[in-house]
Amino acid sequence: MPINIVLILLFIAIVLFKYHQKLSRGFLILGFMVLLITSTPFISDNFIKPIESQYRTFNKQDATLDYIVILGCGHTTNNKLPALTQLQTCSLQRLIEAFRIFQLHPEATIITSGYGGGDVESNAVKVKDAAISLGIPEAKIITQSSPKDTEEEAILIAPLLINKKFALVTNANHMPRAAQYFINQNTAPIPAPTGYFYKGSNDNFLEELPRSTALNQTSVAWYEKLGQFVQWLKR
Repeated sequence: MPINIVLILLFIAIVLFKYHQKLSRGFLILGFMVLLITSTPFISDNFIKPIESQYRTFNKQDATLDYIVILGCGHTTNNKLPALTQLQTCSLQRLIEAFRIFQLHPEATIITSGYGGGDVESNAVKVKDAAISLGIPEAKIITQSSPKDTEEEAILIAPLLINKKFALVTNANHMPRAAQYFINQNTAPIPAPTGYFYKGSNDNFLEELPRSTALNQTSVAWYEKLGQFVQWLKR
């Protein structure tokens, strides 16, 4: 991740400062440059856009849709809050997209997925609870609470999806890798990307100044590219 590289460069600069100040300053400048470049919106947009633009948004299908698969993300259980509020942004984005698709295809069954990590409830169950709060019938939802990552989700859910039409819902940056995992399991996902980082260019110069959100966007793009590389190695 970019921030990890910056921290390593700064650490090296600190270690070298006592013994080789010129080299130390070089690492310090390099760390600053990496931080500046990766936190610039123009750069981060160009990192993430090619990943997110590989698939179009989901449109109503001519044929019946059998399933809507919502890949897991994150939440924090706090039963004093509504289930929707307990979802992390990524899970909320995926649920809202699945809800939109369900309005187009009420015949479909929703599959929620994902384990709980360190939480007392699985993400699959929490997203199911949030979906029910939106008015989706409980009988139309299947949960898969054991998968710990996208590859496991594909392996465990695929037996239900072979020769079926299903929408695969996940964040746009995650979709290329996620879709490939399901294709590897002999299924034919219809991508339904959501939660786009890049929504279009901005003419406001101030919006192009370095910012933490751009650094996060670059980190996400970096992570997905690394994930795709690992996926390629496993083939």
